[in-house]
Amino acid sequence: MAQAHEIMVKQVITVSENDSVKTALKTFVNHNISGIPVINSKNEPVGYISDGDIMKYIGYRDPSVFFFDLAIYPSSWIMNQTFEEKIKDLQNFNVMDIAKTKVITVQYNEEIEKVAKVLGDKNIKQVPVVKDKKLVGIISRRDIVRYIVSNYLD
Repeated sequence: MAQAHEIMVKQVITVSENDSVKTALKTFVNHNISGIPVINSKNEPVGYISDGDIMKYIGYRDPSVFFFDLAIYPSSWIMNQTFEEKIKDLQNFNVMDIAKTKVITVQYNEEIEKVAKVLGDKNIKQVPVVKDKKLVGIISRRDIVRYIVSNYLD
């Protein structure tokens, strides 16, 4: 059975834990991607930010859940902001303000079958690959499908 390091993309596009959301947004567009690992100075994944995280911040807020929103979203968020005001505020946030900090990763030598299970069970599109806690690659659903087609289909 193949292992993660055999199909992973080795040149991972990342943002630093000190970067702004504006940097993440530009990275999404410049590289045609929808999510990126956030790394610290030791190249360890400390977060993951996706376009879905962005949508949560710019989307409509139901006033009936205002107090719940305050517990999750930055306190500077004002319910009656226009879309443009939300974008202006959001781009200045640090990526760690909205990134998921419980980063799901797989090990460098993880079997592909287990990587597929992680992607399916967690309902995520890609997963960072780590070796000795350092980011060494990333595997997407597409990478696994490509592996299946190349190795198992006529």
